[in-house]
Amino acid sequence: MTTHNEGPALLDVKAVAALFQASPSTIWRRVNDGTMPRPVHIGGMTRWARDEIDAVIDRADPWRRVSAIRS
Repeated sequence: MTTHNEGPALLDVKAVAALFQASPSTIWRRVNDGTMPRPVHIGGMTRWARDEIDAVIDRADPWRRVSAIRS
């Protein structure tokens, strides 16, 4: 698995949204439709594990590479 951006091991919804250049509400929609992993809840905090977010990005990479080759 590739680490796309060194940083904290846990990310809040704003940090995840920034990685995907999306809004926090889009991230929540993706969680609800199963395309994003569910966050963990620690006390009153909601966070995503950085390695799980990196895995989502890694799964998307092959499609992007194939599209670039065909262009």
